[in-house]
Amino acid sequence: MSFQVKNQVLANGLTVVKIPMATESVTAMVMVRVGSRDESAKINGISHFLEHMVFKGTKKWPTPMEMNRVIESVGGVFNAFTSQEMTAFWMKIGKKHLELGLEFLHQAVFEPLLPADELEKERGVILEEIKMYEDNPMRNVAQSFVSQVYSATQLGQLVIGPAENIKSLGHKEFVKYLDYWYQPANMVLVLAGGGLETAEKQIEEVFVSNRKGKIKFTDKPNQVVVKQEKARVKLVKKPIQQAHFCLGMETFKSTDPDRYNLMMLNTILGGNTSSRLWDEIREKRGLVYYVRSSIDLLLDTGYLVTQAGCDAKRVDEAIKVVRGEYQKIETVSEVELKRAKEYLKGRIDLSLEDSQSVASLFGENLLMENEIRTVEKIKAKVDEVSVAGISKTAKRVFEENKLNLTVLGDFKDKARFEKLVG
Repeated sequence: MSFQVKNQVLANGLTVVKIPMATESVTAMVMVRVGSRDESAKINGISHFLEHMVFKGTKKWPTPMEMNRVIESVGGVFNAFTSQEMTAFWMKIGKKHLELGLEFLHQAVFEPLLPADELEKERGVILEEIKMYEDNPMRNVAQSFVSQVYSATQLGQLVIGPAENIKSLGHKEFVKYLDYWYQPANMVLVLAGGGLETAEKQIEEVFVSNRKGKIKFTDKPNQVVVKQEKARVKLVKKPIQQAHFCLGMETFKSTDPDRYNLMMLNTILGGNTSSRLWDEIREKRGLVYYVRSSIDLLLDTGYLVTQAGCDAKRVDEAIKVVRGEYQKIETVSEVELKRAKEYLKGRIDLSLEDSQSVASLFGENLLMENEIRTVEKIKAKVDEVSVAGISKTAKRVFEENKLNLTVLGDFKDKARFEKLVG
């Protein structure tokens, strides 16, 4: 699947990416290069909080209900998300309503009112969201693992922030934050779908902004350095029936030459239901309902992790099996590698049938790496991966002293788990 990707920079510094597709709908997404890693401890959580607040009223549509009706009245959908390194706002709409969708995004990003009464109400909403994640063991253990790997750094902060910050953040902090980070030059507007033939004029007419600032998405954040000399264990005590755990380690940044090796390694290890971990832990032993491995690569670091949930009485066994698979992953067969390559290329093709996925892929590439990687280039890099390359990357990543184990459940004895990774 090939795309004709075009990008331009408007006079105000906003980078625009257009990917025409033969669809009746179109996705428009504004990506801002700011996330929880850019927050001080005092305002940790503000990126996510602001993501909520922009939909609570704007200059043109002053109330939340008016905002909700703008896109939904023509059958469209909209949402937003925040991560450690970016905040994104998107809408998907029929192509004939593209100008309306663009105006909606412009209002949300550049003209939010941040009304005081809505700010107070949204505090309660986010505090409930925090409780929801804490009560969800799968989500809780994953967040706790990331905080463990990046402890003592800003990447170790929760994206949603601590409850005490949510209770105290005020209007002044939001205005200051908006003025600094929400600059056209620190954003990418990406459009994917149908109806883009006349979009250039619409974009230039809608996305005019006098907001000026020095910050740009091509600027690099302060580099995070993870210092770890021995394996670490973190217990999250919860009176639940199961045990949930994450076992993993820091890897490397998203632009590292070994990233495609790591992608393939992860697929073979635990990336699907024909992976080694799934077969060994679920199919052969019946230890778990779910087990998976995943990777997350950031601007200057990254991690690989295996996550599973099992009977609390068998958690030691499950952890030992995962460690055993880590030790064996240096050696993969040509058959495994071929399957993994075809799996990844097939998943890429499936994802690119949806305009939202297309917008997200190309927009994030440009925002985070200042590069547009074509689908053909990505697949070519996948095909270049060799058995020797995976072995080299495995030796680089799987060091015993880099292990981090996070266990969530009704446990008190930390030493018990330290023996499993020590």
